[in-house]
Order: sequence, then C-alpha cells, then structure tokens
Amino acid sequence: MADAPDNTRRNFLTAAAIGLGSVALYSARGLSETQWLPKLLDRAEGLTKRAQRLIAGKWSMAPEFSKADLSPVFKANGTLDPGTPAYQAMAANGFRDWRIPVGGLVAHPFSLSLDDLKAYPSRTQITRHDCVEGWSCIGEWTGAPLRLVLAKVDPLPKARYVVFYCADPMSDTTDGSTPPYYYESLDLLEAFHPQTILAYAMNGAPLGVPHGAPVRLRCERQLGYKHAKYVERIELVESYEHINGGKGGYWEDQGYTWWAGI
Repeated sequence: MADAPDNTRRNFLTAAAIGLGSVALYSARGLSETQWLPKLLDRAEGLTKRAQRLIAGKWSMAPEFSKADLSPVFKANGTLDPGTPAYQAMAANGFRDWRIPVGGLVAHPFSLSLDDLKAYPSRTQITRHDCVEGWSCIGEWTGAPLRLVLAKVDPLPKARYVVFYCADPMSDTTDGSTPPYYYESLDLLEAFHPQTILAYAMNGAPLGVPHGAPVRLRCERQLGYKHAKYVERIELVESYEHINGGKGGYWEDQGYTWWAGI
C-alpha cells in the first residue's frame, strides 16, 4: 500500500466504485440475464480483491484473539461427516493411513502423511471464523503453514492457484454416477500468507470429524466456505476453469464469489 502513488490509488478506487455501482444499477434494471452482465460481475469481483489488497496490504493479518475470547461452542460449518466407507475406514484407525498428495505444476511432487505434516514448524492462531450464513465463532487452530509445504514442492512458473480436493461428497446419487466432492482454491498470494495453514488441531485437541478431521484448510482472511475440510489432495494449476464447474470451488460453481475476502 505504501508503495502505490496517491493518484494511482485514487484512480483505482474510483474505477472500483464505478464498476460496483454499475453492477447495482443494471441489476436493478432487470438485466441479469444478459450475456455481458456475468462478465461485469466477474470484473467487479476482481476489483474487490485488488481493492482489498491495495488498502489492507498483501500481507495484512486477520485479527487474532486470546484464549479468553474462545467461543464456548464452535459451530461446525458445512459437512459434518463425509460418511463414505473410505473415510469411515480412515477414521476408525485414527487416520494413520491418511495421505495428501501434493502435485500439479510443481518440480517435486510428494505425498504428506499426518506425521509429515506435524513435523513442520507449527503455527497456532486464535481467529474468528465468519460464515457466509451470518454467524461467527472464535477458535484456536494449530497446523503447518501451507507456504512451507509449497516451498518443498517448488511451484513451477506457470502455477497460479492451489486447489484443495476434499473427502466429503456433496450429494447422494442413485444412478451409479460419482457425486460431486467438495473442493476449493486459493491464489498463490493467499496460499503463501502466514495465516494460511493446514490445520490438524483445534482448541488444543486433534480435529474432530465435524470440524474437518484429519486436516482442514484455514485461510483466515476468507469467509468460511473457503476453509476446505477433509483435505485429501492438493494440486497447483495455472487455471481452475477446467475443474468441475470452472469457478474455483464447489460453492462458487453454485453462484458464490470466488474471492471471499473479509
């Protein structure tokens, strides 16, 4: 932020305000089904992301709290139990056989066990989880900084996004087809942020199943649906347009915005 000239900052914020105002204006006129409006909405989302990073700084930290601030009950978001036979078998043996392959556009792909993850220098942070549904809770999370994992695999120059594939199916199917599974993505800047961790403990204890055992993503500058639970594979990609619905996440494919900064 300090490096941006004042006139550049003003011009950018003016453009962002105009873009967002245009979205509101044309939505009010009932033009949401036109071909160009989705492109305008995508552009407004990009402006919002850039504006937040310009104002707050690329490495700004989400607020952290004390143990006295911990919520008495931390509500679990999203899926409460993947419920698949494969997941249940893993849970039954304490996730000793859980592995997270890390690959894609990397020089040195490898596979992480829970012990591998716990061998990294850990980070513990007490942060507020803000759900898109309107509720918030404060919890303590411990895990491995994602940037340390990514440093080991050495992202290739084309890599722009990190995609997290999860164990929770998002629907039941009766026709024998494979149901959609939860997935999410971050850009590399957010992935390398100090508060972005692969968490394996909550409030001083191993993650419980409702909260994403054995490993969940914590990206504290983002709304709750970005914090993927039950992470079982990580892939670095140049674009997420070819993945599932092409919007970068399960809920994004249903209409949520990809940039969920708070």
